[in-house]
Amino acid sequence: MMRCGPGSRIVALGVMLATIAGVAAGAEETLDPARAKSESGSSTLWYDVRDLNVEGKGWDASATKAYFDRLPAKAEGVVPASVWGLSRNSAGLCVHFATDAPSIEARWTLIKNNLAMPHMPATGVSGLDLYTKTEDGKWRWVAVGQPKVAPTNTAKLVNGIKPGRREYLLYLPLYNGVSSVEIGISKDSSIIRLEPRSKPVLFYGTSITQGGCASRPGMVHTAIVGRHLDRPIINLGFSGSGKMEPALADLLAELDPAVYVLDCLPNMSADLVKERVEPFVRRLRQAHPDTPIVLAEDRNYTNGFFLPNTRQTNERNHAALRAAYERLLAAGVKGLHYLPGDRQLGADGEDTVDGSHPTDLGFHRMAEAFESVLAPLVRP
Repeated sequence: MMRCGPGSRIVALGVMLATIAGVAAGAEETLDPARAKSESGSSTLWYDVRDLNVEGKGWDASATKAYFDRLPAKAEGVVPASVWGLSRNSAGLCVHFATDAPSIEARWTLIKNNLAMPHMPATGVSGLDLYTKTEDGKWRWVAVGQPKVAPTNTAKLVNGIKPGRREYLLYLPLYNGVSSVEIGISKDSSIIRLEPRSKPVLFYGTSITQGGCASRPGMVHTAIVGRHLDRPIINLGFSGSGKMEPALADLLAELDPAVYVLDCLPNMSADLVKERVEPFVRRLRQAHPDTPIVLAEDRNYTNGFFLPNTRQTNERNHAALRAAYERLLAAGVKGLHYLPGDRQLGADGEDTVDGSHPTDLGFHRMAEAFESVLAPLVRP
């Protein structure tokens, strides 16, 4: 039997104290009103969400160029320029907090002047989205913050709330970034930074993963899955740019999610799938031997039944991904899971804006498909 000397006991004590300190650092905290901003003649106090629990950040603030960035500063010049630019968008980030306030306001400053896109409304591109947890433990939508100008918007999200403390999620814009976000409550109310929830699920993918074309930030399938599983989500969707470059594999390998979901086929050809999927998966498996990895086929184009070339693109991509998956299994790579594309959207063709990007209906259907694979992995 190994005996521990005095030095070993000191090290063990240090580890124990560090563990205790870590628990204390993550404990629930009511924010001091002295940390809030106030304005003359107003009873509202404005709290910076950076003092609360902002979920969906893979890297902490010390590693990112700006607080609400989705990739670390060191990624600039290493990942493709399009990926870096899109990483400044706040897709998937949400503020998890509690308050007893009878009304909730929000003030947010956008980094881009374009509030909307031709096929996606301003509420999804640049707006906020507020959900609350009900007594039965389910998340329900309560309000949207409509962006009307650039750069700074102020909105009363909800008023006349019944007395009592409630838990909230405030989702940030999908296709715009923010330089600041504040929550406004009355001076006689309190706001609480909640303990971090369990390990996040990480999605890496394309414009669909990023949220195109949800009407609100909370309606993208990744967010829906997060609410249903009650887990944080790291959204690394990059519009037109989810192509499984080796640099992205190295970055994702730095993180420690509960599950990796790889959903890049809409941006890849069959040849690119054959070239990149297996090295990408092996890099993640090298860093995380036991973390489940889900390979997702791209959704079927809803007009593929009518356009043979479009349908064949899906078929070639699906066949290439399935072949890569089977080669990985044959090579002994464990913990791989597979989601077919034909399960993601409906057979009626009524759930996209352009044959490719889902509407809210499409995202709801996609969430059901992804949840069918993910729920058993995070709820053993």
